[in-house]
Amino acid sequence: MGRSLIRSAGFITVPLLGLVLLGFGLTGASPRPGAKPAAAPVPTGAQLTAVFAGGCFWSMEKAFDGVAGVASTAVGFAGGREANPTYKEVVQGGTGHAEAVQVIYDPAKISYERLLDIYWHNIDPLTLNAAFCDHGVQYRSVIFYGDAKQRGLAEASKRELDRSKRFKTPIVTAIQPATTFYPAEDYHQQYYKKNSESYQRYVIGCGREQRTRELWGDVAVSKGAGR
Repeated sequence: MGRSLIRSAGFITVPLLGLVLLGFGLTGASPRPGAKPAAAPVPTGAQLTAVFAGGCFWSMEKAFDGVAGVASTAVGFAGGREANPTYKEVVQGGTGHAEAVQVIYDPAKISYERLLDIYWHNIDPLTLNAAFCDHGVQYRSVIFYGDAKQRGLAEASKRELDRSKRFKTPIVTAIQPATTFYPAEDYHQQYYKKNSESYQRYVIGCGREQRTRELWGDVAVSKGAGR
């Protein structure tokens, strides 16, 4: 896959794309020896937690970060078998984890339905075990629900998309019970801010904006998709 070359120097499943991305100079996020996972934000008071997987967790964090009602975001891994996985282990595809974003939000200021709306418009829900230029089970799209209410709302939003007949192929995004969320290493947190030039080269090279426009039209722009 393209970003395996970008971020872990190896494991390329789309060789031509890897060469293209190498041309963009996307090598600034390779794992750092001895890097430790970041601390996961903890909800306080009436705050709630939502967890989504939709490909590159840098981009998923950017989609939710700064949205009114969102208190904090963190990138990490969810849905797999291994406890306390490292980024290097996850991108090799053997842990079962997906790159994910944890969103802590105030339900009095933003609804879970609104979070789902943002989520859908920032992913490709039609491609199994891949997201844009990134390929592998670690880039699958999943809504990890934390309780029965979140499950019901997630399933309803997926049914609504199906009924809309927007897409000619089935929606493959999974809806699954939340598992332990393991924060990724600190240098991945807020990557789109800390390494903005490298991140923008990734977005362009990966074709995120082009694909989200194909899927969602002008709505993608209003939702900040492909950023």
